[in-house]
Formats: sequence, C-alpha cells, structure tokens
Amino acid sequence: MGFPEEEYFSCGHRACAGCACATAIRWITKAAGKDSILVEATGCMEVVSTPYPETAWKLPWIHGAFENASAIASGVAAALRTQGVEGKKVVAFGGDGATYDIGFGLISGAFERGENFTYVCYDNEAYMNTGIQRSGSTPFGASTTTSPAGKESIGKVEWKKDLMHILAAHGSPYLASASVGYPQDAFRKLKKAMETPGPTFVNLFASCPTGWRVDPSKAIEIAKLAVETGAVPLYEIIEGKHVVNGQSKDLSKLKPVDEYLKVQGRYSHLFKPVRREKELSMIQDRVRSNLQRLIDLSEKGF
Repeated sequence: MGFPEEEYFSCGHRACAGCACATAIRWITKAAGKDSILVEATGCMEVVSTPYPETAWKLPWIHGAFENASAIASGVAAALRTQGVEGKKVVAFGGDGATYDIGFGLISGAFERGENFTYVCYDNEAYMNTGIQRSGSTPFGASTTTSPAGKESIGKVEWKKDLMHILAAHGSPYLASASVGYPQDAFRKLKKAMETPGPTFVNLFASCPTGWRVDPSKAIEIAKLAVETGAVPLYEIIEGKHVVNGQSKDLSKLKPVDEYLKVQGRYSHLFKPVRREKELSMIQDRVRSNLQRLIDLSEKGF
C-alpha cells in the first residue's frame, strides 16, 4: 500500500530531532486524508505543532485537554451524524500519557457506547512533554524521572499496561499494534482502522530519542529493533480474533531483547556497573511468553 504524496502535517514544527512521533503524525494524517476531522489531546505533538500564531496542521484540527480527546471526537461524530454528513473520518489521537492513563476513562466510555471514530496512540512510553515521567505504558525496568534507577531501584517495577486487550474487551471491531519501524504495515493498519465502522484503535509505537536517551539518527532503527526482539509485537484483533503480523509470527527468529535494551540510556542501569541478570531474564521471559500467547490465540482462531 503506497503512501499518498500529500502532506497534511507541515515541516517546520518544533519537534525534537529524530522524533518518531512526528513521523507517526504524518502517517496518521495521510491515512485520514482531506475528508477528516482530527482531535488531539494535550501532549508533545500538540505543543510542537501550534506555537501561536503558527500551526503545522493542514486539516481541521481540534485541541482538547489531556483527558478528553475521545469525548470531543464523540461529539464531532454525533454532530456529523445529526447533520446527515457522510464520508468524514473522525480521528482522535494522543500520547501514551493521555491514552493509557489520563484519558483512559473517556476512551473506555466512548468505546462502550460504540462511537464511530478511530483513536490512535502515538506510544513513546512516558510523559515526554512534561518531563519524562512514567506512564502506564512505560515498560518494566525503564528509568524515568518518577521511576528513577538507583542502588535500590531498577526503574519502573510494573509491567506495561495491556491496553489493546482492555479495549478489545469493550467490543471494538478492530484494534492493531504497529511500529514506525514498519511503515507499510502501520499505514495499512491505520487505513483499516479508519475505514472500519465503530470505535477502533491503533497503538503506534514511536521512539523518543530525548526520553530514551538514544542517538536521534537511530530512532527508526530502534523502533524496528523493538519488533525484531519481540518487545513490541505486531498484531491485529479483528472482530475479536487475533492475527499476528510479520516477524512476530515466529519466536525462533527473535533477536535477544538485550540488543534492544542496551542501546537505550533508560535501561543502562541494567547493564552497568553490573549486569542485572535477574531483571534481564525476567524481561526476556515476559517478551517470549507474551508473544507466544498471541501466536497461540491466532493459531486457535481466537
């Protein structure tokens, strides 16, 4: 599936060098196209794209609070329905802080009601805009400003929230996990989500060089590595049934998760001054068991 040439998110915005979330926004807007209305929660992409009186948006765009993008999108969808307007896509999006945590209740309500819009999370696994605090999406072992690593701490001690299956339990007809490291797969999933009636969801994994303490030139490479090690599996849940995509289909082809972790400053404490074998083994086991569960569900038709 080819990418449209039209650009709806202008260059010249204030995103950091190597920001994969800006790339994610370009894909989201290309998938939505000109017949769309966008709703964005407070977050990095809102801040960098709208320094008054300038804007990077070339589509109708509404900025809400941290928590209520899905409520605004519900209202937009209702207004279009009341006016008899057809063919307009309503797309809400936000970072993982606005999605996994602050806005979760309103997303849940919208999905429970069966509202007709797509929600996309550009997932960089922390509250990057407000100081790199941990979120419900931050993985186990990652060091953030509110889960700092130290002599008595290995960073965040909780595992990443399984938001995909929480929303699947709401009866969503289409959910997908994607990565900016795999553009064709991600774009296909975004298009499919936006073309499927009802409340749909895409979790679009997007690396953050600033928060992860990595070389900005490696942002896409690291997003690919997340998939190649199984840390971020690619899959869809279509009408309740799992479909595992690409490299995620075969456990035997996974690279060791160490290769993904060791290139990120947020995990450096797991490797020096001494290698934390227990925690690294826990992460590796969790990655493999999670992916195996998805493969089993897919093969059994669930």
